[in-house]
Amino acid sequence: MVHGKAVLENEVAESIYVFIEDGKIQEIGPINSLPSHLKKVEKIEVPEDKSVVPGFIDVHIHGAAGADTMDATIEALQTMAKALPAEGTTSFLATTITQKHENIENALKNAAHYRKGHNHSGIADVLGVHLEGPFINKKRAGAQPMEYIIDPDIELFQKWQQLADGSIKLVTVAPELENGTNFVRYLNETGVIASIGHSDAIYEEMEKAVQAGAKQVTHMFNGMRGIHHREPGVAGSALIFKELMVELIADGIHVRPEVMKLIINAKGTDGMILITDAMRAKCLKNGVYDLGGQDVSVANGKALLADGTLAGSILKMNDSIKNILEAADITLSEAVQMASMNPAKQLNVYDRKGSISVGKDADILILSNEYQVEMTFCRGEIAYKKGL
Repeated sequence: MVHGKAVLENEVAESIYVFIEDGKIQEIGPINSLPSHLKKVEKIEVPEDKSVVPGFIDVHIHGAAGADTMDATIEALQTMAKALPAEGTTSFLATTITQKHENIENALKNAAHYRKGHNHSGIADVLGVHLEGPFINKKRAGAQPMEYIIDPDIELFQKWQQLADGSIKLVTVAPELENGTNFVRYLNETGVIASIGHSDAIYEEMEKAVQAGAKQVTHMFNGMRGIHHREPGVAGSALIFKELMVELIADGIHVRPEVMKLIINAKGTDGMILITDAMRAKCLKNGVYDLGGQDVSVANGKALLADGTLAGSILKMNDSIKNILEAADITLSEAVQMASMNPAKQLNVYDRKGSISVGKDADILILSNEYQVEMTFCRGEIAYKKGL
């Protein structure tokens, strides 16, 4: 049992107990009304300068601690799942990158295999796959390998989803490409989130994509046509359409703090999802690392290709909370909403993830006033404890 200040669904409550058993949150209530049957249960007391918050859900992460989704091994996903609780992430989508079909297929089959037999408590939960590419626009490739980019292909996606055993939950796509709108419609009809990204779409093309069922925008302001006062582009349309949830890499590098505030002013905290878009160098020292078969140099908090293109990040989710709070006039509860509740709702797992509520998975963490993670529980088991 954990007790102290807690960020609940609709309030920040002082002196609350959260009773965990069998991997689930069983009871929540005021500590001064603690039932007699819980008085002898092991307690973790949370000091006044720390908060109990729901675990973070990273819907866009390629790798961490030397591992990458595209390594296509059980060990790689295990490495990520064990490393991420240290930054408060208790669930994530293993994210692919544009590559040879064979490499993508190996990663998809591996993710499906992992989810069947290795998704246990005490480590972060792999909720599925975010397929980032290859159905994107070469004009906005960013760090996606240009030679493997192709137009949206429903038949190919069907094959991949079968190989993934239904694990693909989110697809980044450029809807302006040939067959792009139909592809978005197909994803929506089959319960997969279509996220517009690495796209050069104009407003009218964005409008058609939204009408077809697009629900998200990948790493807002990065890898997309920007705003012009006579052409809103992808970025402007993302701010206009309420149907679109936007991802944000809140590292202060991909998007300036002032622009983070602009996005919040336009979308509100219920229209945003904090992501890391992290690559394998996260948690490691400066150096040269691989991303999609390309060398990425990591130094001074930046991950760059040889030509200076940003190549993902080494951002940690708890740091994204800190950065967004410093950039905008919002509360901790609102910041946590963008890292926990919003992604859970978007992925349709809010019945078991995304908030501290009775009956949900016990994915919770203790966060200091300086936004350092002190302890993380993944489905009721301690996955990380500071100093250990």
